[in-house]
Amino acid sequence: MAYVIKIDCIACGACMPECPVEAISEGDIFKIDPKICTDCGTCSDACPVDAIAPAE
Repeated sequence: MAYVIKIDCIACGACMPECPVEAISEGDIFKIDPKICTDCGTCSDACPVDAIAPAE
């Protein structure tokens, strides 16, 4: 199950360098490509506003 970035994202970029497979892309709200995400959770741990969670 991939992780997703919720609407709470403040686009700070803290998650991007933490992703070992480069599944995160920039934008007004950052996005995680579910086809690339390996469900490691490092992005979620790095997020200062808890805007990243496992997909439902």
